[in-house]
Amino acid sequence: MTPAPHRSHTDDLLSFIAASPSPYHVVASAAQRLEKAGFRELRGTDDWTGATGGLFVSRAGALIAWYVPEGAPAHTPFRIVGTHTDSPNLRIKPAPDTGTSGWRQIGVEIYGGVPLNTWLDRDLGISGRLALRGPDGVPRNRLVQIDEPLLRVPQLAIHLDRSVNEGVALDRQRHIAPIWALGDPREGELLRRVAAAAGEDPADVLGWDLMLHDIQPPGYLGVDREFVVASRLDNQVSVHAGVTALVDAATGATQPGFIPVLAAFDHEEVGSGSETGAQSPLLERILSRSVSARGGSDEDWSRALAGAFCVSADMAHAVHPNYSERHDPDHRPLPNGGPTIKVNVNQRYATDSTGIAMFTAAAERAGAPWQPFVSNNAMPCGTSIGPLTAARLGVTTVDVGVPGLSMHSARELCGVRDPGHLAAILTTIMVGD
Repeated sequence: MTPAPHRSHTDDLLSFIAASPSPYHVVASAAQRLEKAGFRELRGTDDWTGATGGLFVSRAGALIAWYVPEGAPAHTPFRIVGTHTDSPNLRIKPAPDTGTSGWRQIGVEIYGGVPLNTWLDRDLGISGRLALRGPDGVPRNRLVQIDEPLLRVPQLAIHLDRSVNEGVALDRQRHIAPIWALGDPREGELLRRVAAAAGEDPADVLGWDLMLHDIQPPGYLGVDREFVVASRLDNQVSVHAGVTALVDAATGATQPGFIPVLAAFDHEEVGSGSETGAQSPLLERILSRSVSARGGSDEDWSRALAGAFCVSADMAHAVHPNYSERHDPDHRPLPNGGPTIKVNVNQRYATDSTGIAMFTAAAERAGAPWQPFVSNNAMPCGTSIGPLTAARLGVTTVDVGVPGLSMHSARELCGVRDPGHLAAILTTIMVGD
């Protein structure tokens, strides 16, 4: 069986995932854990002067958290872990109530790189946030999570499509609307159902960011329960590891020699181009303001960045046993072999030799294994927030990730040991031992 420390970490990871079906829930789950560890939330309109200890700022589906040791000079360098809170899924349209042929359906839009076949014939719930009428005309937000089998995208029976196993692509526009009842469409029906679940009056709902999620709970797989299977491993494995590492760095016996930072961005799966994405000035402004709040000058800000290091943590590809030809023949990561260091000379990943050296040295100190990853030359690789952060802040950055299978699927897989290995390495980097 898997050793207890790894099992303990992944048990906690599965609880985190189950409570976090949307980016807004990821932020709420992370904030709850940070507050339990003594962190306090700062708002943009607050006075940050002299703020030390554990601090965080949340904005919609993004969260920036950091820890300032007592007496740390304003020029103390940052140790940043960059992650993202969003996952590819189906998002509900503004006018959702639709239907045809005697079925009531919900209109959805495809978010990110979704393998649509993985969403077929699954029991789906609804999650996200409602924007509600608030005092003084300022909207208030309310999270909603309906873990009930409300919807389903039914697959066409093989008798009606003999080509279904011949790789025929789904029509992305016509065949993805989930069913949830019989009868003609009823305007406002979805809104009434979701508002009731949130305990709110539908008349107070001014807008929403709602999405579908697979309600099957996360769990373990394999003869020795050596794999984790869950929705949204990409990238909640990394968010959870980052939160764990930041809390450990802030509460450990040894005070960090740096300013440890967790940056959890939204909208990475669609290019990061939003106010809460890695292309925005969100992280830069918050870190700069934290230096100023401790009496720092522009020179202190420049010094803090000059000595900074960023680990961009996102899921990676394990070698697929049925499609091994799609992988580089000399770089074939396996689950439970440790996190991968992702390299791409065309800068789809920001890793260079300095970043590799810093990450592998931390892995050695943490007693954790690691694996190299590079894409097959004939298969252009994806990217992550690493290059965006490196370009915006000008800091040394390494792209890493836990290797898994079924990336972007409605249900993904990784090794049970690797999330704990990642958290241990990130803790070592944040503390600076």
